[in-house]
Amino acid sequence: MSAIPVNENELHAYVDGALTAARRAEVEAHLATHADDAARVAAWSTQKQALRALCNPVLEEPLPERLLAAAAPAAGRRGGFLSRWSLERIAATLFVAVLGGVAGWLGHARYQPAPLAVQTVPLPRQAAVAHVVFSPDVRRPVEVRAEQEDQLVTWLSKRLGTPVRPPRLGALGYELIGGRLLPGNSGPVAQFMYHDASGQRLTLYVSTENATHRDTAFRFAQEGPVNVFYWVDGTFGYALSAGIPKGELAKVATAVYDQLENKPDNPNPDRK
Repeated sequence: MSAIPVNENELHAYVDGALTAARRAEVEAHLATHADDAARVAAWSTQKQALRALCNPVLEEPLPERLLAAAAPAAGRRGGFLSRWSLERIAATLFVAVLGGVAGWLGHARYQPAPLAVQTVPLPRQAAVAHVVFSPDVRRPVEVRAEQEDQLVTWLSKRLGTPVRPPRLGALGYELIGGRLLPGNSGPVAQFMYHDASGQRLTLYVSTENATHRDTAFRFAQEGPVNVFYWVDGTFGYALSAGIPKGELAKVATAVYDQLENKPDNPNPDRK
């Protein structure tokens, strides 16, 4: 063990590759004898890789024309200093930065509506980001654990303003870990987390922000390393996320669907 104790900030710096070679070696020696810290670092590294795979494609998305038009006068006043290409890169980089901020804000227990209108994030992407942020967490993947399921159900139902309850997935080998409250596009959403005997985790994202959505068919999306089955039922939006094959996830999605009180017509988990 190094003479200087290793703190949590240095563990994060280790994951980010921000330590000197000498200090990195000392941290590695610390991890070799501290299994809990080693597990945390491994989870953070997995989370970082998943978020990068999920968010990097945003850099290739074109900047909306309305934003280009709004920026054009300012660019003109600067003699064309900002090109269309640089504006697109700046905007894309800012969007990725915002997603990073969302990752931290997702853990906040109290939702406060933003004073400014923001672009709606699609349901499968919301669910996938929430999944990669929390599923690798070793110490606190959920806010309320399954042992307090009644409290969890009461709390989430009150915050969402409607009854919500986690489905039973034991027949498929997945047991409830617990759940948490997250911010959605315009209000709170719930996330339930499950795991199997191997430690594989999946999450069910439940939103009540879908009053304008009419398509109730099952849909499949691949968001970076995360597979997502999602569907809408009235004001409810459901998204099941995991890093498991599509076929296996479809079986779990069907089991979740079968346990819901209100069901969309003619579900088809294999439909893309």
